[in-house]
Amino acid sequence: MKVVAFERSVQGTGASRRLRNSGKTPGIIYGSKDPAVVIELDHNALFHALRKEAFHSSILDLEIGGKAQKVLLRDYQMHPFKPLVLHIDFQRVSATEKIHMRIPLHFTHADESTAVKLQGAIISHIANDLEISCLPADLPEFIEVNLANIEVGHSIHAKDVALPKGVSLVLHVEQENPVLVNARIPTVKAADTEEAAPAAAAPAAGAAAPADAPKEKDKA
Repeated sequence: MKVVAFERSVQGTGASRRLRNSGKTPGIIYGSKDPAVVIELDHNALFHALRKEAFHSSILDLEIGGKAQKVLLRDYQMHPFKPLVLHIDFQRVSATEKIHMRIPLHFTHADESTAVKLQGAIISHIANDLEISCLPADLPEFIEVNLANIEVGHSIHAKDVALPKGVSLVLHVEQENPVLVNARIPTVKAADTEEAAPAAAAPAAGAAAPADAPKEKDKA
């Protein structure tokens, strides 16, 4: 994905405020052996780009002054309640150095699972992304988790997922092997059963009242 930015010379809180008021977003590029560079970007274009999943997990071509460099989105700050991007950080990447990234998980084929189709299981997503390590050229936009063979009471862990070529789990994920998704049968709470029983008994009690009325009339 391509991102167009402009180098800025003025810094500080007041300068950033004026920049935002003019429809721009302040940012910074850092990393590698080059010094950090402060930049500005068109806010509306950036806001829409941030809504795309690939913008968060892809190598970006950041163009400044007609020259492009490879970067990753590392951080951004949003206004607490306005749809406003306050600041954004990019990190330069080298083709020969591995990077660590959190990559989104795409859960597929859940509707083909026997647990879901025949046993009424619920699929619970415990994690929505996975931290991996790879060279920039091998960075995937997402990682697929195939749920076709998941069984009731079973879980899929990080080490169960087939990773793309050149991609590996970071050390702490490899050691912890966290659960990503599981399948379970929904349970009925006892309180729900107790509430349903009086509700079912009420119509029977009401139906008995008219039957007693004629007896009182005959006795009179």
